[in-house]
Amino acid sequence: MQTGYLELKLAWELFHKAPETLSEPERGRLAEVANRQNSIEQRILLSPEAANVIVPAATLRTRLGEIRQRYASIDDYQHDLERSGLNETTLAEAVERDLRVESVLEKIAADTPPVSAVDAEIYYRLHPEAFDRPEARRLRHILVTFNNPKQKLKVLKELEALRLTLTSDEKFANAALRHSQCPTAVEGGKLGTVKRGQLYAELEPYAFALEEGEVSAVLESPIGLHLMRCDEILDSGMLSFAEVADKIIERLSDKRRKDAQRTWILALPKI
Repeated sequence: MQTGYLELKLAWELFHKAPETLSEPERGRLAEVANRQNSIEQRILLSPEAANVIVPAATLRTRLGEIRQRYASIDDYQHDLERSGLNETTLAEAVERDLRVESVLEKIAADTPPVSAVDAEIYYRLHPEAFDRPEARRLRHILVTFNNPKQKLKVLKELEALRLTLTSDEKFANAALRHSQCPTAVEGGKLGTVKRGQLYAELEPYAFALEEGEVSAVLESPIGLHLMRCDEILDSGMLSFAEVADKIIERLSDKRRKDAQRTWILALPKI
């Protein structure tokens, strides 16, 4: 029963798929991870720390509901349970076991000392490269493709005329929706936050020379002709410690908790 549940659970966690849709290499990997995970969980549940762990009924109902919601229909859900050798009752038993394991590991992690602001600042000073914010911009574009030189000339003239009308972000967004042949057209041509090295080489120097609110001349890339607009220039350079302190503390706390759990598991008696 437990192996079937682990395969069902890990198929979604590892591959975001139902078990029956996995390829042969994926199935092999799934079986390997499931066997190892089952062995670890047995050792955890035999530990003294697991003796008095009880899973609240509401927590179990919530987790079972989350599993059910992964499926498009009740038939798909039932089919996967049957394929894994499970039914509603045995699934609930397996999930309850899973939640007990999580509770034990949470108990172990809760004993780890908290990460202080001093710990976070030491990490910040020792890893400056992690907090060096690269130059970036929020960009939009309008893309029109062409198939031959004559069509290219026609598109070029149309975009040059269109450029003169793009006097605001709203007008650019509306124009992108009407004219752009890029999927971003439905979002007003938004490319989002773009860093150096993410655009075609033909576009990058011009895009990163734009001022906020400025629209480029017509530019050519391997996929067509573009008009680009800079919505916002994002500051580059080192992030201050104050900007990243909370994230560092969160990251170090998570690592400290996982290290404590790993050390504890390694010290458990072998079965």
